[in-house]
Amino acid sequence: METSIKITGMRCAGCSSNVERTVSAIDGVTSVSVNLATGTAHVVYEGAVTDVFIMEKIKSLGFDAVPLEEVNLEKEKEKEKRAGKRRLISLIVSAILTFPLILGMIFHWAGIHNFAFLHNQYFQLILATPVQFIIALPFYKGAFKSLKGKSPNMDVLVSLGTLTAYFYSLYNVLSGNVSGMNGLYFESSMTIITLILLGKYLEEKAKAKTSSAIDKLLSLKAKEAHLYKDGEITEVLVDTVKVGDILLVKPGEKIPLDGKIVFGETDIDESMLTGESLPVSKGEGNKVYGGTLNVSGAFRIEVIAVGEDTALSHIIKLVRDAQGNKAPIQRLADKISAIFVPAILIIALLTLILWLIFSGDISRSIINAVSVLVIACPCSLGLATPTAIMVGTGLGAENGILIKGGEELERASHIDTVIFDKTGTITEGKPSVRAVLCFSGNEDDLITLSASAEKLSEHPLGNAIVNYALSKGLPLSEAENFTAHQGKGISASVSGRNLIIGNSRLMEENSVDLSSYSQKEGVTTIYVSESGSLTGLFEIADTVKETSKEAVKKLNYMGIETIMITGDNSLVAKAIANEVGIKTVIAEVLPGGKAEEIKKLKAQNKFIAMVGDGINDAPALAEANIGIAMGGGADIAIEASNITIPGGDLLLIPATIRLSKLTMRKIKQNLFWAFIYNSIGIPFAALGFLNPIIAGGAMALSSVSVVSNSLLLKRKNIKRT
Repeated sequence: METSIKITGMRCAGCSSNVERTVSAIDGVTSVSVNLATGTAHVVYEGAVTDVFIMEKIKSLGFDAVPLEEVNLEKEKEKEKRAGKRRLISLIVSAILTFPLILGMIFHWAGIHNFAFLHNQYFQLILATPVQFIIALPFYKGAFKSLKGKSPNMDVLVSLGTLTAYFYSLYNVLSGNVSGMNGLYFESSMTIITLILLGKYLEEKAKAKTSSAIDKLLSLKAKEAHLYKDGEITEVLVDTVKVGDILLVKPGEKIPLDGKIVFGETDIDESMLTGESLPVSKGEGNKVYGGTLNVSGAFRIEVIAVGEDTALSHIIKLVRDAQGNKAPIQRLADKISAIFVPAILIIALLTLILWLIFSGDISRSIINAVSVLVIACPCSLGLATPTAIMVGTGLGAENGILIKGGEELERASHIDTVIFDKTGTITEGKPSVRAVLCFSGNEDDLITLSASAEKLSEHPLGNAIVNYALSKGLPLSEAENFTAHQGKGISASVSGRNLIIGNSRLMEENSVDLSSYSQKEGVTTIYVSESGSLTGLFEIADTVKETSKEAVKKLNYMGIETIMITGDNSLVAKAIANEVGIKTVIAEVLPGGKAEEIKKLKAQNKFIAMVGDGINDAPALAEANIGIAMGGGADIAIEASNITIPGGDLLLIPATIRLSKLTMRKIKQNLFWAFIYNSIGIPFAALGFLNPIIAGGAMALSSVSVVSNSLLLKRKNIKRT
C-alpha cells in the first residue's frame, strides 16, 4: 500500500529530513520520500500501519498533515497567495523598522554625528523589540517544533543567532556598557531577520514559478457548460454535470469535460494534451477531452468522464505526483542535511570558546559565533534537487511529455539504447489491405469469411481485414468457436466452415503448404486456410509516421543506439527499419518474447528505453530501464510505463532524453553551489571574516540562487538536439 501526504510547516531541509526519519522508523513502512519544495511525502507501507497513524506521527513533530488527494489545488493556490501577502507585509514592516538602524550604522562609519537619536540605545531597543519578538515569531515557533521533534532545523540557527545579538545588546544597555554604537548589535539582529524574510519571500515566489505547469493545467479547466436537454440549452456549473449528459460546445470555447461527439464536426486544439499545435479534425463518434479548445464548428458531446476521471485531471495528478517525487541524486544532500544543524551548533560553540580563549574579546567572540549560526543554510541543499525536478517535469508536461517522477527523470539521462515497437509506434498503427490473392473459390467469399472471423479479434491486422470488407459493402456473419493464437493469428468457424487465419508460423503449425506464394518485401501477409489448404491471403501494409525518420536520425546523432522489435516477419520489419534509418531489427518475436529480448540486451550492460503502445508491449515496458508509452495506447501500457507521450510524436523521445540530461545538469550545478557556499562560508564566519549582516544576506541569497538557477531550465528548447 502507499499514500501521498500534504505537509504544512516544513521550513528547511532539516524539517523534511526529520519527517523522513520519523516515518521511516515506523514498523511496516518500507520507503518514504519527503519533498521540501512541494511539501509532500510519499509513503509505501505494509502490515497494520494506516494512513491515519502515519499522519499522526507527522503531526507529533509539529507539522500539519492531510491526505494529498483531499487537497483542493485551486484552494491551495489561494491559501498560498494569502500566505504570500502576509510574508510581504511582515517583510515591509521589518524593513521599515530596520532602516533607521542601518542608516545610523552607515552614518557612524562615515563619521556623521548630526543624527544622534539614531545612535540612541533606547531608540534602537524600541525599534528592535517588535522585530525580534513579533516579526520573527514564526522562526521561534519553527525552532520550538523542531526541538520538540529532536531534530533542530534552520529556525534554531536563526533564532539562536538573532536572540544572542539582541540579548547581548540588551545586557550592555542595562549594565551601561554602551559607548556610542559600541556594544550595540540590534541592527545586526534586525537586518538578519529582514534579509532572511526577504530571502524566504523571493524563494517562495521563485518556487511558485517552478510549479507553473500545474497552474497552466488548472487554468484549462472550464467552470461552466451548456447543458443540452429536450432541445433547450441551459448554463450550468461543470461540477454539476453527470456522465451521460449532453453538452453543446460552441466555437472558441474550452471543451468542459471528456466526451464523445454525438452531433456535428469541428477542429480541436489538443496541444495541452499532446504538445502538438496543429488542430485535429473530429466528427461523430470521436472522443474529445476536457480542457482542449474548440477551434471551429459547434457540436454536441455525450459526457463520458467527470471530476477526477477526466484526462486533464489525470494529467494534473501525474504532474503533481512527479513534482513531489525525489530523484536518487538527492540522497547525498539528505544525509548531510540530517546532521547539518547539530554540526553547525557545535561549530558555533567552538567558535565562541576558541575566540574567547585566544582573543579575550567577548563581543568579538559572540558576533563571530552569531555569524556562523546565520550563514549556515541547509535550505539550499534541500531545494537543489526538487526545484529542478519540478521545473523539468513541468517543462516536459508543457511539451506533451508526462514523466512519473524524479527517479524516472534521472534514469532517462542514462539511456543509451532505444527499442521501438513497430505497429502504432513507428507506424501509424492503422494497417490497410493493399492486395487480396484468392487461390480457390470466390474472392468476395474469401473476404467475407475472413472478416467475419476477424470481427472478434482486437488485432490491428484483423481490423484491417474487417474494415476492407465493410468498405466493399460485404455482409458479415457471426463466427463460432473463436480462438486467438497469441502472436500468430486466429481460428474460427463461419457458416460451418473451419478457418485458420494468421501468419506463416500458424500455418506451419497446422501443416499448411505455403510454397505457392513468395513473401513480398514491405507488406505483412495474412494467410487463410480451410481444411488444411491455403485458400487465399491478404497483403497488408502500414504507413510510417511522419516523425519516425527524423526522431531516429536525432537519436543516432545523440549517439543512442536504435532497435526495432516486432512480431511481424523479418522482410516487412527490415523494410520499415530501412525506411526510418534503424539498423538493428528483432523480428518475429511473440508478445511475451519482447521482455526476454530486453533482458538479453540489459545483460550486455545497455541502459534501455522501450517505446510501445499496445497491451502486448506492457511486459517489455516494465522490463526496460525506462518504459515510454505512446498516446492512444492501452491503459495497461501507460500504467506499465515510466513516461507517457499522449500525442504519440516520436520526436519527443529525443526531447525527453535531452530534458533529462538538462535537468540533471541543473541539479548537479545546484548541489555544487550549495556545497561550495557552506564549505567556504562557514569557515570564513568562524575565522571572523564575515559580519553577521553579510552572513545573513549570504544565507538568504543561497536558497534564492538555487531556485533561480533551476528556473533557467524553463528557457531551454528541449526539442533541439
